[in-house]
Amino acid sequence: MFTVSECIIFISMRLLLVEDEKNVASFIKRGLEEESYTVDVAKDGPAGFSMAISNVYTLAIIDIMLPGFNGIELCKRLREKGIKLPILLLTAIDSVESKVEGLESGADDYLTKPFAFSELLARVKALLRRSSDTAGELFIDDLRVDLMARRVFRGNREITLTPKEFSLLEYFLRNKGNVLSRTEIIENVWGYNFDPTTNIVDVHIKFLREKVDTGFHKKLIHTVRGAGYVLKEEDDK
Repeated sequence: MFTVSECIIFISMRLLLVEDEKNVASFIKRGLEEESYTVDVAKDGPAGFSMAISNVYTLAIIDIMLPGFNGIELCKRLREKGIKLPILLLTAIDSVESKVEGLESGADDYLTKPFAFSELLARVKALLRRSSDTAGELFIDDLRVDLMARRVFRGNREITLTPKEFSLLEYFLRNKGNVLSRTEIIENVWGYNFDPTTNIVDVHIKFLREKVDTGFHKKLIHTVRGAGYVLKEEDDK
């Protein structure tokens, strides 16, 4: 049985956003998704707590002023549960006392509203770098992904991927050799609120295969009939 911190290395960059202001949540979610992160949104403290203990996230962004119970209380409850993911607190209160309270509750960083998205993104990346214990590159056979530069190579050929294709390939690489169901892929690459009946997984995998497998002798992405997909070095014989 894996602990929460051990499980983090097997998933894509899936973030939890706990924010009750609809426009702010939409702004942050849209911006982060454009940067290839998967973002789940909770609108109050209890929902955020439930989602954080039921799923594996690489980082949480939590507003302090929340319905149910506030972000300070949410941080405390998560730390008491042993949830060690990095936490970035958001608040409209710009005071030393508020910042100290937030950091003492278990948060790792603090950002005051209003803020530029570029600063939020920089803080997210800094927290992820600080907490990461994984390599900056992922490999299988002659396929190599540079996570920091977001570049993909197969042999000596560089492959250009869309942001979602990159996230999909990263998820496969972090789970290479494991059969992944369509539901697992949707939850970790698109977000758990995405419609599970859609064929978007199959469409994106088709495009990804065309880029990373077409023209190469050895195929890496395989269909497991009735189960899903797997990234591995050899075809089943």
